[in-house]
Amino acid sequence: MANREALRELQARLASRLQAARTEGMSVAWLAVRAGGRNYLFPLGQSGEIFPLANLQSVPYARAWFRGVLNIRGGLFGVVDLAAYVAEDGIARNEPASTEPSVVTLNAALDVNCALQVDGLLGLRGADAFSSSSAAEASAPAYFGNRFVDAAGEHWQEVNLRTLSQTSQFLSISA
Repeated sequence: MANREALRELQARLASRLQAARTEGMSVAWLAVRAGGRNYLFPLGQSGEIFPLANLQSVPYARAWFRGVLNIRGGLFGVVDLAAYVAEDGIARNEPASTEPSVVTLNAALDVNCALQVDGLLGLRGADAFSSSSAAEASAPAYFGNRFVDAAGEHWQEVNLRTLSQTSQFLSISA
């Protein structure tokens, strides 16, 4: 129970910081998340809200990475397990899903009622949080943006949510 309360507090803090970042300017550029043992960066302008994964309704005959649908504020959102989806692109999942995963909705401006399941929320990051960056590998999926390394040596992969939401594989959930 304490973990759920801590998660709610973290989500509330992140939501308020997201809102502050949007109104104050873009010194903070990304929402940092962890999925399948990997670190990802979602551009703030393409990210929506953060919710705990609860009351998920499964969908029959869907791909393994499509977890089901959630009712979020009266709207139905498809939930995609980001780590499992990326694994279909050839990058294996390093660790099991979190016991208390969260979902990050895509920004409403992208016109896709979708939420990405992540294992952990790691806060907000700006360009100054990283010591180096490089372009994605040539074999990487089109929705992968730049790769970053922070001062601690952790690797981060930017995910262009707009590009992801428009790929035919992402939009084709039937098995």
